[in-house]
Amino acid sequence: MLRRLLPDRFTCALLGTVLLASVLPCRGVTAQAFGVLTDVAIALLFFLHGAKLSRASVLAGITHWRLHLTVLASTFVLFPLMGLLLRPLLSPLVTPGLYLGVLFLCTLPSTVQSSIAFTSMARGNVSAAVCAASASSLLGIFITPLLVGVMMESHGGGELSWDAVGEIVLQLLVPFVAGQVAQRWIGGWVQRHRALVGVVDQGSILLVVYTAFSASVLQGLWKHTPLPVLGGLLVICGVLLALALLLTRYGSRALGFGKQDEITIVFCGSKKSLASGIPMAKVLFAGHPLGMIVLPIMLFHQIQLMVCAVLARQYARRDDTAAAESVSLDASLDDAQAD
Repeated sequence: MLRRLLPDRFTCALLGTVLLASVLPCRGVTAQAFGVLTDVAIALLFFLHGAKLSRASVLAGITHWRLHLTVLASTFVLFPLMGLLLRPLLSPLVTPGLYLGVLFLCTLPSTVQSSIAFTSMARGNVSAAVCAASASSLLGIFITPLLVGVMMESHGGGELSWDAVGEIVLQLLVPFVAGQVAQRWIGGWVQRHRALVGVVDQGSILLVVYTAFSASVLQGLWKHTPLPVLGGLLVICGVLLALALLLTRYGSRALGFGKQDEITIVFCGSKKSLASGIPMAKVLFAGHPLGMIVLPIMLFHQIQLMVCAVLARQYARRDDTAAAESVSLDASLDDAQAD
């Protein structure tokens, strides 16, 4: 459990990237070159995800529409409502810029890889998790920009330009669709080289983080973000995750879902995607201090991984205990019948 709670290599790389941007921020021509490289890496990332995602695996769980609607409602309705309703209580803990990042976090789609991994670890409905997480990620390309527009207007951050929505579609959806089209030719190769997708995935995020924090550091990010504010942000992320886990768990039971479906709803409905969120932030918040926007996502990402790792093991342990008790009961009944 201690090993699960410690930061993984990617989290250490994120922290190192933030430190590098704080000490050696890129500027001028170098910043422009990094910006172009980041755009190319993001487009390649979504192309490879499109080529990797099997249409058959998605269609296998698509008939479970009640579960998918529940996950989508948690991701795109419950989270935004929590961010808005809890704003009077939570926003004094951080700066207005950071709470705008919190609201953006609430609009993001669910993760794909970690949602499926934790559902599998907890012995939930894996095929439904593949479908639910994939649908959330794809629909988020359209829903997240619209929700951001509503959030920004309510937060006093101005209105969202439709050009930003078009740029999101062009930069993320078009490469994804191109990857789906090319899947028949390169899908097998991509599946055999999943490490390549992981490198592009993590590399694109690190590039965006470096350029975002470089610009924010030059604008005085750390001068306006003291340690008490970072502590307040940690509290906000913990509160949002705890509420999401509780509401998805007991809400799925109230709706009559079985244990396997409950596990899927909990792990797909409580997650927020770092891989989708950072590229979207780069487009949607071009005129804002981007470091403050992505900082809540990075912190929430690490908290959700640590907490869900522990929760998945608890679900699996309960399943083992229930199976052992069932075997013991059957043995007792057999002995009673023999007597």
